[in-house]
Amino acid sequence: MPSKQKIKGSTWERDVAKHLTELYGETFIRVPHSGSYIGGTNKARKEYLHEGQIRTFKGDIIPGPSFPLLNIECKAYSDFPFHHFFTQKDVKLLDTWIEQLLDPADKDDLNLLIMKFNRKGKFIAIQDKYLHIRFNRHINYKGWNFGDYDDFWSRNAEQVKIFSSNPIKIGNTQAD
Repeated sequence: MPSKQKIKGSTWERDVAKHLTELYGETFIRVPHSGSYIGGTNKARKEYLHEGQIRTFKGDIIPGPSFPLLNIECKAYSDFPFHHFFTQKDVKLLDTWIEQLLDPADKDDLNLLIMKFNRKGKFIAIQDKYLHIRFNRHINYKGWNFGDYDDFWSRNAEQVKIFSSNPIKIGNTQAD
């Protein structure tokens, strides 16, 4: 029997997949047995899996066919220490989540960290290299912009589709 936390996380992943399916009219699904199939100590698996398999096991959500560069990590927790943004140099829990997101990512991926906290709301984080993606309000932390989930999608749905289907370019070079 799965733990309550695992059920909560799986439910949030399904909710995000359902929202993106409705938003884009393409099928997004939760990665079965979501976890780090090609991240962490399993990174070597990327050497023998084909591109479609790698895309399937990256992150927590299998994106629709128009989103080959989209990498999403979902987190559902009862609480989050938002005050650490202002009182400490590091938010260790957040650093861990960013590491989990980036570990299986490829250079050109659009990486999104999507979070939900009990009685606090839904949030999303995106790297600074996407400065043209906007939030009503956001917090910047170590090269990542954090803001409201619903506000993000209402302002940036088309840009997410563009950037997750083609590598972004800054000037004459690709962004790192």
